[in-house]
Parts: sequence; structure tokens; C-alpha cells
Amino acid sequence: MDARRQGVIATAVSVGRLHIVAIAALGCFTFGWLLTGHHPWAVTVVCAVDWFLVNLLNRVVDLQEDRANAITGTDFVARHRRAILYFGFFVLGLSLILFVPFAPYVVPFRLGFHLLGFAYNWPLFGARRVKQLYFWKNCASATGFLLTVFAYPLAWTRGQLGFGISWSTVAATAVFFFLFELSYEVIYDLRDAPGDARAEVRTYPVVHGEAGAARIIDALCLSALGILVAAWLVHVVPWRICILGVGPLAQLYLYKRILKRGITSADCINLTWLGVALLVAYHGWVLAGLPGVV
Repeated sequence: MDARRQGVIATAVSVGRLHIVAIAALGCFTFGWLLTGHHPWAVTVVCAVDWFLVNLLNRVVDLQEDRANAITGTDFVARHRRAILYFGFFVLGLSLILFVPFAPYVVPFRLGFHLLGFAYNWPLFGARRVKQLYFWKNCASATGFLLTVFAYPLAWTRGQLGFGISWSTVAATAVFFFLFELSYEVIYDLRDAPGDARAEVRTYPVVHGEAGAARIIDALCLSALGILVAAWLVHVVPWRICILGVGPLAQLYLYKRILKRGITSADCINLTWLGVALLVAYHGWVLAGLPGVV
């Protein structure tokens, strides 16, 4: 493959943030199946579309930070900013209409997700962007994942849960996921600290420095793992959910090694693709009929 074609592909992947789209869609499919007993194919497509659009529109408003952090595709976004905005809003409106017949009960949660995305990206009602607010920035992003990964499939089945799954199971699993996802957010913030500081985005690395942010990541990963194991010990979550705790353990090991030499954009993307790979491997384990998850 020639260098020009590689550059085009790299720009497309970066502008669309396909690693985030992939982890969100696969998370929706996985937790949807674990909690409801059904494979939410249609809702997984909805989740992928929604995250693609939110990430695309986010690139348009993050030009200052992305330039400072040398994010691939920033020049392309700057040149085509208006076209990307028109395209994003057009596809959003069209998708809201087209997906109603497939998942009508998901619509309120989709609207909530995109309203949260607008508040995250733009200063609504004269206020600051949610992205610029200490603590709330990361919580808003993690809440977006909760809406798409948990609320979408649960709304799709109208609250019908799978065999052996209770609402206590849903709550414990959601808390685990929320804390684990927050750790991802802070790792990305470590990468973006120079640009965020210039744009007055008060992330944990900007406010507390690299060492303080690393302690927060450690606490989030260990808390997520601890809640999952404790919920399994008291028989609130089954083993097939508890084994997802390998995710925080793998992330702790890898990000600490990366941090010693300095975290890069490629490192963050690779950590996300690692999460995708672990979920794919998990489904491979299920399809093979191996013990522990069936």
C-alpha cells in the first residue's frame, strides 16, 4: 500500500474515531446479550451510528486541542469543517427517523445521548462546554457510554432481563463499567494534557499533574474490579460477567508500562483496540462452548 493511501486511511480512521465506535458498538452487543439474553443487532448498529456522529462533531469543535496534541486528521477537519457539520446533522436527523421502526423504545435514550453530546461539545445557553468542567467532563462521557451500552439494549427489550439476571446484576455491572470507562477517559486526558491546558479544559492531568492522574486511574481500575468480584462473591453477578474483570487488570499492566516512556495518541488507540480484541475473544470463547461463560 502506497504512502498516500495509508495517509487517507489513517485520516478517515482518526476523524471518525473508529476505535471508539468499535468499542462502544461491541460493548452494546456484549452487555445487551449478557443482560437480556438476546443479541441486539439493530441496537448495536444504532449505537455505532450515534458514536460515529458524536465523535465526528466533536472533532469539529476540538480543533485547538487537537492541533496542540498533533492528532491525525486535524488539518482535514479544519479544511472541511462546514461540510462535516452539515453531513453530521443530516445523518443524525435521518437516522432518528429511519431507526424508529426498528427500536422505538430506544428513541428517548438516543435523544438524551445526543443532547448530552451537544452540551459536551458546545456552550449551550451561554454556559461553558461540559468538556471544560472539572469532574463533569469525564462523568458526561462515561454517562454517554452507559446510555448506549446499557440503556439502548435494555430499552430495546422493554426491560426484559435474561435468565438469572436481576436489576441488582444490572446495577453492579453498570457501576463496574462506569468506573472502568472513566479510567479510559483519564488515560486519554493524559495524552491530551498540553492541548487541554491551552483550551482551558480542566481535566485531572491538567489540574493534578501526571502523577495525580495516574493515581486516579489506578483507583478507578481497582474499584471497578473490586465491585465486580464482590458482586460475584455475593451471587449478584454470574461468573460469565465477572470474568470481564480481566479488562481493568490488563489495562493497569499496560498503561503503567506505557506511562514510563510517555503516553502517545497511538498508545490510547491501541488500548481501545485491546478492549475490542478482548470482547471479540470473549465471544469466541462463548461460540466455542468453552466453560465459564455459557
